[in-house]
Amino acid sequence: MRKKIKRWVLLLLFIYVAIGFILYLVQDKLLFKPKALPANHVYAFKQPFQEVNQVVNVEKINSIIKFTVPDSLRKGVVLYFHGNRNNVEHYADRVNDFTQNNYEVWIADYPGFGKSTGTLTEQTLYDDAMILYKMARASFGKDSIILYGRSLGSGIAAQLASIRDCKHLVLETPYYSMDRLMRNYTLIYPISWISNYHLPTNTYLQDVIAPVTILHGTNDGLIPYRHAKQLKAVHDKINLVGIKDGEHNNLNEFDEYKQTLKTILQ
Repeated sequence: MRKKIKRWVLLLLFIYVAIGFILYLVQDKLLFKPKALPANHVYAFKQPFQEVNQVVNVEKINSIIKFTVPDSLRKGVVLYFHGNRNNVEHYADRVNDFTQNNYEVWIADYPGFGKSTGTLTEQTLYDDAMILYKMARASFGKDSIILYGRSLGSGIAAQLASIRDCKHLVLETPYYSMDRLMRNYTLIYPISWISNYHLPTNTYLQDVIAPVTILHGTNDGLIPYRHAKQLKAVHDKINLVGIKDGEHNNLNEFDEYKQTLKTILQ
């Protein structure tokens, strides 16, 4: 009987370790859903825009789209860090919420997304965000720069705001940390040990000086609303706007979302 129990224990342990190893190997595919585009792809956005392909090194190009407004009306720029899917084309329909309030919107695709190339790592996400910020500072004062992080991009925007000045940090459907979010799906695994992406939004927010606004739907099925409430507890500067019945991908359909953005941009 003891030998039989021991065999079962060893088998279960083997299965546990094997699944954990597989999770480690496929974590990028689970977390990121990029859609690459050929270098000669022609964008057809409805908004006026400029395309910038910034050569970082021989193997790395950052593809940046600048949605513009007339110089005479321009108030500032929103650096928009998007979610984990597709590329800039997937998020272009959100741009009008900012440009109609006379803010340009600059979106850089992550490595492997759109026309951006290079190796995707957590540090690369931070480094590329800094490159975009420095580009913005060449044309805008720090009080004219709004950092906006949506979903995956919330941790990136928070990290940047923790080390650089801006007018406002806006987080849409943010996670407390990637470790805590992934724990919802990998209950019995020490995710902080096997993950290459920690993105501790909660830690970064402690060092943010600028005002912070969180927009989160109460019916978000991907990143639960409790993450926003937990982030709200980080410090008193955070304004949490809970959008009743809002889900992960439809907050821009709610008047409360639009009014909150309008107030920030004014």
